[in-house]
Amino acid sequence: MIEAQTLADTLSAGLKQLGLTLDQAQQDLLLGYVGLLEKWNKTYSLTAIREPERMVPHHLLDSLAPLPHFKAATGARILDVGSGFGTPGIPLAIARPDWQLFLLDSNHKKTTFLRQAIVDLKLANVTVVTERVESFRPEAPFDVITSRAFSDLAEFVKLTRHLLAPSGEWAALKGVYPHEEIALLPADVKSVAVDTLNVPGIDAERHLIHLVLNEG
Repeated sequence: MIEAQTLADTLSAGLKQLGLTLDQAQQDLLLGYVGLLEKWNKTYSLTAIREPERMVPHHLLDSLAPLPHFKAATGARILDVGSGFGTPGIPLAIARPDWQLFLLDSNHKKTTFLRQAIVDLKLANVTVVTERVESFRPEAPFDVITSRAFSDLAEFVKLTRHLLAPSGEWAALKGVYPHEEIALLPADVKSVAVDTLNVPGIDAERHLIHLVLNEG
């Protein structure tokens, strides 16, 4: 069994490589989330990654790597579509308590875990929604809609466009650069930036795709 200090050191070093400054309480919450994930995973099979030492880079750092590239001000409403067991939503909520995170998934097993996690971690800025995204009708639209391996870009945009604020953006987390997916976007949606992400502990490509409605 890996020591808690080793996990803490891995997280701290990874955050430093990403240029992120999180206080000790935030880092403790992130590791608490990993602990909950490991515990629930034994019964619920939430993620194929079962070792905490792999969860730190693959779930925490992978979710936090795009943080500097998110265009969201204090008080921003952010929707994590197909949140699953809470990535990137829960790590983002811990890192930015000034944002309002909405974690949406249609899988009751996964949202049961999410609800318990936000209670245990005392995350007041997180709302869990058990619903299909195309049926979701919130009280207000979202400044940023994000996802991690939810669908291809065209489908992602199609299913969520009714949820995006007029000046908002989609921020989709992808692996390899999705040239074909970008080429297949509808005419009224454009890619305005693609950030290459280097995630400590992960030897694989990562990109953040920024999409907006094309007013022209």
